[in-house]
Amino acid sequence: MADHRIGMIVPSSNLTMETELPRMMRSREEVLPEDRFVFHSSRMRMQKVTPEQLKGMNAQTERATLELADARPDVVATACLVAIMAQGPGHHCVAEDEITSVLRGQDAEVPVVSSAGALLSGIEALGARRVAVVTPYMKPLTETVVDYIQDAGTEVVDSLSLEVPDNLAVARLDPGDLREHWRRLDLARADAVVLSACVQMPSLSAVQHVEDASGLPVLSAATATAHRILSDLGLKTMVPGAGALLGGGY
Repeated sequence: MADHRIGMIVPSSNLTMETELPRMMRSREEVLPEDRFVFHSSRMRMQKVTPEQLKGMNAQTERATLELADARPDVVATACLVAIMAQGPGHHCVAEDEITSVLRGQDAEVPVVSSAGALLSGIEALGARRVAVVTPYMKPLTETVVDYIQDAGTEVVDSLSLEVPDNLAVARLDPGDLREHWRRLDLARADAVVLSACVQMPSLSAVQHVEDASGLPVLSAATATAHRILSDLGLKTMVPGAGALLGGGY
């Protein structure tokens, strides 16, 4: 039996990543008990999802990474998708490299995952060339996310903005509502649905339901991050009831 230490860098107001990711790994442990997971977090101050606060949060990356390095994690995930995407196309590579460099300086040579990069790699793993996207953001930030995904080579055929600017309010959104929100998307040309392009908007309990109802693969920033973490740890990418991406075949 192996214990895997997962380090997370999260916004100070994030409540969801530290619940959905452990929930997925606990569910996995029930069917694959040979792997166990423990979690350690470092926080960066951010209250409202505005360009100014997102930029200020990114400036705290080195400090948060240094704190996390002391726990000697096996993998590090930085979990604010829009903070990275708001810095311009491809910035997840820059962010991951920055964290990797800080960790290396502390003799911690471990994989680094960003939720932004994980969403792109999750879409790629599914072989989806066209997606529809749901976000909690105001429309200008949703457009930023759409542009980022499209710059990476995936067409966004439709998007839905729930327009909730306060980050704590995003965490309080009822994931059950996503079981209906997705029906407002035009999926005629979509290969997959990104049910939550935000690690703060709860969606885990709706992913499998929407996948079954829509007939399309459904992923979220959180399920994509879990997929990358498991892949980078060399483990089977399987979490029961969390959508096709975590069905073990990708």
